[in-house]
Amino acid sequence: MNIVTPASSRGTSVGASSTDTAITGSAIAGAAIIGSAGTVTEDRPTREQAEAAVRTLLRWAGDDPDREGLKATPDRVVRSYEEFFSGYDQDPEEILARTFEEIAGYDDMVVLRGIRFESYCEHHMVPIIGIAHIGYLPNNRVVGISKLARVLEIFSKRLQIQEKMTAEIANTIDRALKPQGVAVVIEGEHQCMTTRGVHRPGVNMVTSHMIGAFRDNEATRKEFLSIIGRGNKD
Repeated sequence: MNIVTPASSRGTSVGASSTDTAITGSAIAGAAIIGSAGTVTEDRPTREQAEAAVRTLLRWAGDDPDREGLKATPDRVVRSYEEFFSGYDQDPEEILARTFEEIAGYDDMVVLRGIRFESYCEHHMVPIIGIAHIGYLPNNRVVGISKLARVLEIFSKRLQIQEKMTAEIANTIDRALKPQGVAVVIEGEHQCMTTRGVHRPGVNMVTSHMIGAFRDNEATRKEFLSIIGRGNKD
């Protein structure tokens, strides 16, 4: 079951250097060139190039990057991007590699609900802030619960669309743990529609991705949705 319920261009800045202009399109996009698998390639720009790209954007916005209040902004932005997009440097399946089989026959679902996350819209590079609910039905082994939250963090710390992130989290858990089923529901508020465009604050987008027993068994799916407080919204 995959549910989705919605909750002017300017010219080149005068005074921008040729170096600044040449790298704006690559370095500022997360200060990295991203491969198809979601990993940083060896063509990643240098920190100096990324900072120069920020200076170009400051000029494009109409301000002076050399004034006192903005002199350190390029460095601050690049350091922020290292944190915002740290998920590109991590492997979520590696996080799930250590499992535990001494579970005394436990075979009911394991659910983490209300995990807060911060991500960034790949279309406008503005925040997506929300909560995620992750559940799985073990198949003779479990994983430390903090690892589920770490998988969410790794995928959220990349440029994303919520639909893709929901499926990536579920599919990764399914591949790594090979459980009887996986369920992921994400609720996010997108600043690309709350602070620009249609300006509709307070609207949440809800996405879900169900695998195995959660997709095939209505009772299992309903139990999960009830646990996360969405039983009456199925």
